[in-house]
Amino acid sequence: MTASVLAQDQIASLMADIMPQQILSFKFSGDIQKRIFSLTTKKKKGIITSAESEELEKYLTYDLLIGLAKARAFQALGK
Repeated sequence: MTASVLAQDQIASLMADIMPQQILSFKFSGDIQKRIFSLTTKKKKGIITSAESEELEKYLTYDLLIGLAKARAFQALGK
């Protein structure tokens, strides 16, 4: 595991311990979901700019963090 993933895992565990219900119910807003869809569509078509690619990578990092936190919250609540 890379240092970045280990750090994300620690942050995810902390988030899940503090607010498991909120983490489990979290979803990106509709505007953010539309933006992510737009960026992934551009990437698939090969027309994404470098700035847009960096933005998409940030969203994917956030998504990984939230996914890890949801998994930890699910475990914490015994579901």
